[in-house]
Amino acid sequence: MKELRLVEPSEVYKDSYMEMYEEWKRSGEEFTPWSLGLDPSDFPALIERLQGYSEGIDVPSNFVESSTYWLIDESLRVLGGVNIRHRLNENLSARGGHIGYGIRPSERRKGYASEQLRLALDIMLEMGITQVLITCDTDNPGSARAILKNGGVLDSEAIDGETGKPFRRYWIHLL
Repeated sequence: MKELRLVEPSEVYKDSYMEMYEEWKRSGEEFTPWSLGLDPSDFPALIERLQGYSEGIDVPSNFVESSTYWLIDESLRVLGGVNIRHRLNENLSARGGHIGYGIRPSERRKGYASEQLRLALDIMLEMGITQVLITCDTDNPGSARAILKNGGVLDSEAIDGETGKPFRRYWIHLL
């Protein structure tokens, strides 16, 4: 597997990020995590906005402080992204959890999601969060495999009240 790492959003990755964004848009799929779908037309403003979210600035209602990282390979190509929520609120405790992540459509099924999640869990541990809740749709076996590969234990299944889609809740215990 390629050497992968998580990086904070930066102008350095603009061209590759925009390529990923356009690819995702053309696919017609929902951006996952949601932060990858934010309008990047004013790229410096996007970076500032994401940094603000990590500091609790202008966080949308029903959300919490969250840090966004982009998964890159050794050529600095952006392969995906991850949101790490600093805490859970009532909504995230039910659906969403601590981590949301996704891999660009052309790079799936290569083990990148598992590695991205592993790297995100390292950051969670550095933040002092040792009990991590992650959810995924039941029709997303790739995400479920990544969660299980990283020690996820199925907690429950439920139906999303907004979409009507079934999903699963997993806990990962880091210590």
